[in-house]
This record gives sequence, structure tokens and C-alpha cells, in this order.
Amino acid sequence: MSDRKRSTALALASAVAGSAVLFAAPAAHADVVDVEYKCQTPIGDKSAVSPIDIKAVKEGDGYKLTMSFQKGVSSSPIELGKGAMTPSAVIQADGAEKASVPVSGPPNSEAVPANTPIKITDLSGTYTPKQSGKVTFTAGVLTIKAMGTTTTCTPGNSPKPSLELEVTAAGGGAAPPPGNAAGGDTLPQTGPADSALALGTLGATVLLSGAAGTLWLTRRGRRTQQSRP
Repeated sequence: MSDRKRSTALALASAVAGSAVLFAAPAAHADVVDVEYKCQTPIGDKSAVSPIDIKAVKEGDGYKLTMSFQKGVSSSPIELGKGAMTPSAVIQADGAEKASVPVSGPPNSEAVPANTPIKITDLSGTYTPKQSGKVTFTAGVLTIKAMGTTTTCTPGNSPKPSLELEVTAAGGGAAPPPGNAAGGDTLPQTGPADSALALGTLGATVLLSGAAGTLWLTRRGRRTQQSRP
């Protein structure tokens, strides 16, 4: 292989690898957010603040969301035996599209003493976007079912999103323009990440064209030399 061909091949491989890195690293921003829950319990109203963390992992056409509570919320006047309490919640998605994502978790693995804040296990569920773009995820209503009773806890401090994520819908569905979006909540996909992605793709395309042109000219020159008397 000539030095020119080797240099072209190395440059092409670097450009393609760079583009692959950009595609594999979607933009995401996560925060641990304090959520002040106002709980309606069988024995009256209670309130508690818990830091909430929401994470997302790509799975097939959707994203597995996991909601974690760093402090317990509400309490019970009597001990809750092992497996007596089942939690669930809703995560509110906003941005490129609005959606309510149900998440749930396993029953308590250990007994919860009386008058002790109830530690909520991690809650998880699947979000499948119908539109591509930036989506935020915010803690919604928490529901605790225990011993035939239901406790409903609603965020009372209008918490900010715990996670902002660039999502891709199955089939590459794009979010509608801001003027056509319901309520005008669509976030435009602009910024350094998008520019870098476009530049990487363009660079790979140009190098592919250059490599093809070099090989064509080299082969044509050889045929011309061979055909001369």
C-alpha cells in the first residue's frame, strides 16, 4: 500500500470513529432534586422532603427510567411487616413531548418500624418516545399501598426536573416545529452538540468521497500506462 493510500485510510478510519463516538453519547443532564411531598394518609396529612434522583438507560426503542429516593417519606402508626408495603409513582416527561411514565418497585424487603419514615425502594418503568428531541423528567405523584390502605403523596414545591435527556424516537420521528406544537413546549434541537454531530458526519462523507476519487484516479492511471505502446 502506498503512503498516500495509507494516509487516506487512516484519516477515514479516524473520522468514522469520531462520528461513532458522537452518536453513542447522547446529551444528558441529571440533578438530585429535593421534592417536598404532601401526603394524604389514613391517619391524616403528613409531609416530608426527599432528594430524588432519576436515571435513564437505553433499552431497545425506549429508555428504562429509575427513580431513587434518598430519604424516607410518610410513616405508619404500626409496624409494616416484610412485603406489606408496595410503592409506585409517576414521572412527568416534558419538552419534545408530554407524557406520564408510571414507575413501580418491589415491596419492602424488611419490616418498617412504627412511626419511622418509610424508605421507598427504587422505582422503574419504561419510557418510549414518540418524538425525538430534548425531554425533561420530573418527579410526580407517589402512591404507597400498605395493609389495605393507600397513601398519596403529591409534590408541593413545584420541583425542577431531575433529568434532561436527548431522546430518539423509533423510526427517527422528529419533534414538530415550535409553532405547531401543542402549547408551544417543543425545545429546538440546536447547540454545540448538534453542530459537532453534523460536522463529524460531513467530515466522514467528504473523506469517503475523497478516498473513492483517489482510488479511481489511481486505477485509471494504471490502465492508461498499460494501454500505451
